[in-house]
Amino acid sequence: MLYIIGLGLNLKGISVEGFEIVKRCKKIYLEGYTVNFPYAGNVLREFIGKKIELADREKVEGLEIVDEAKKKDVALLVYGAPLIATTHIALLDEAKKSRVKCKVIHAGSVLDAIAETGLQLYKFGKIASMPVWKKNFEPTSFTDVIKDNQKIRAHSLILVDIGLPFEKAIEQLEKALQDSGIKLGQFLVCSMLGTKNKKIYLRTLKEFKEYKIRKPFCFIIPGKMHFVEEGFLRGFRD
Repeated sequence: MLYIIGLGLNLKGISVEGFEIVKRCKKIYLEGYTVNFPYAGNVLREFIGKKIELADREKVEGLEIVDEAKKKDVALLVYGAPLIATTHIALLDEAKKSRVKCKVIHAGSVLDAIAETGLQLYKFGKIASMPVWKKNFEPTSFTDVIKDNQKIRAHSLILVDIGLPFEKAIEQLEKALQDSGIKLGQFLVCSMLGTKNKKIYLRTLKEFKEYKIRKPFCFIIPGKMHFVEEGFLRGFRD
């Protein structure tokens, strides 16, 4: 049987059900290519108390894990919620096609934790993703998402790709917004949400250039706000 288990946002964010299942699984994988972890893999291994193998994209998107689950209980541990990344949904679909029993154990994610900003969750629009730019490849499709959200006055959550440092992410954001004609005032940066080291800042892009922000982090561009939201956000200027 295959178990896809969310770890939540901190070391002890896994549910009791998820923890008990991991303890009895014969093989445990940790998906490590879609997110920056706020803790080291060896710390997780010590907490779980069992051997954990790091799974790269090839391992997760291939058939090896599904094939193993035909013969024994296999767990794939995923930071945050288990099915936010499309690659994990594809794995679930592949298991069903192969007639392998599969169970998903849910957990908290950044999509829950952003409520700590005071912005109302139902007023968020489509989620955008900022990839790492490379030479001659600077995709800016996330700005199209921001524009669409602004048309309906919705808030925009921008998830930042693994491996992209804050300083570089700010540079990419500035250039992409300038090229797309989007004017940006104050916006939010959320760092290490769900952990004891969480930080939420409300600043301008110019101000953020002077900041050092720890991974994982995300950007939130507010849309039209209720006065309660506006009042809550002012607290993040401190």
